[in-house]
Amino acid sequence: MLAVYRHMFTIPDLRRKILFTLLIIGIYRLGTNIPVPGTDLDAVQSIAEGAEVGGIFGLLNLFSGGALERFSVFALGIMPYITSSIIMQLLAVVIPRLQALQDEGDRGRKVITQWTRYLTVVLALLQSTALTALFASAGGAAQLGLSQPLIADSSPGKSALIVLTMTAGTAFIMWLGELITQRGIGNGMSLIIFTSIISQLPASFSLIYQQTVGASQPMLFVLIILIFVAMVVAILYIEQGQRRIPIQFAKRVRGRRVLGGQATYIPLKVNTAGVIPVIFATSVLFFPALIVTMIPNSTNSVLESIRNWVNEYLGSGGSSTWTYVIILFALIVFFTYFYTAIQFDPVRQAETIQRQGGFVPGIRPGKATVRHLEYILNRITLPGSMFLATIAVLPAIASVVWGFQIGFSGVSILIVVGVALETMKQIESQLTMRNYEGFLT
Repeated sequence: MLAVYRHMFTIPDLRRKILFTLLIIGIYRLGTNIPVPGTDLDAVQSIAEGAEVGGIFGLLNLFSGGALERFSVFALGIMPYITSSIIMQLLAVVIPRLQALQDEGDRGRKVITQWTRYLTVVLALLQSTALTALFASAGGAAQLGLSQPLIADSSPGKSALIVLTMTAGTAFIMWLGELITQRGIGNGMSLIIFTSIISQLPASFSLIYQQTVGASQPMLFVLIILIFVAMVVAILYIEQGQRRIPIQFAKRVRGRRVLGGQATYIPLKVNTAGVIPVIFATSVLFFPALIVTMIPNSTNSVLESIRNWVNEYLGSGGSSTWTYVIILFALIVFFTYFYTAIQFDPVRQAETIQRQGGFVPGIRPGKATVRHLEYILNRITLPGSMFLATIAVLPAIASVVWGFQIGFSGVSILIVVGVALETMKQIESQLTMRNYEGFLT
């Protein structure tokens, strides 16, 4: 392993890419500590000194690397870009123009990327407006466990400045991510989320240590560490797992040459959807918690009951309830099937195989191949969705059972392990091209 690190930094081109990536990450981490203008710094400091951010807000805060609880210029993180990317993928299924652009290759992808950037700015404007209204209200302060709002002056001029600052911060993060992708090593957007999550893990384990060892329960702390390690191992195993569907191509004679005849396979991952279903599910759970804080106080008993229910089960302490766990589990399973169906179309795949002169051994081309692909896809999606949902809610279940917040979430571990594997593979490919031994060999 040490030899690999030495080779990484002895190759000038690879060394420049790694150092450039680290520089951009350092700039991003600096921005997460710069508060937006008009913020009540005393309220921000009170969060840093012990106010607990849990539930959906805690997860969003984790994705932003703690920028949300500090209400910094990067408070939105990279989530608007991820959301816009998901929306563009969904729209490509129903809009023929976007589907045609995807099929055009590099030129079409550049157009879609530009539209994704515009949509990111629009979503950032909407989310920054909602967060500004939330943190300027007493309800938003209650969600963070504060006695006073984070925004000292909520006048229209100050609010507009805060909204523009947070939107510009998101656009700047998007630019930093693209710089890493183009000139650094790994996927820039993924590495930014990876950095955000990693930066929060020490504080999370420190809090767990205080709640367990400080309460004379050292074995409980050891058990949580073992669960964390077991989750990492399980994710490594499942992320590498795939079902290979064999494809045979018929031989064709053209002149004196015999073409085709080779065999290949379609690799279907057990977890085809990745962490996208978890992002969908958390987004769905986030909107009720956001909306009820913007509803003015009313004497209507129905509205008050709805507000109390959402605050109890989806607010700052929501992740420590069985209701939150069950809803999140069900939503992740549903969105896993939904997103897998969008990502892999058996009808289109069967048509592509038939057009290229291929067939699945023992299966007739056409509708029989479509049914075969659908059957296999449904078989591997079920365990994939159950695994994804279990990993995502396991820390929440631990919080319910042991009665205190587990600082890390299952989706954060999924993202960290997945991004680390992908980055290691890219570094290994760079080393392999220069005849060096890589991480995974």
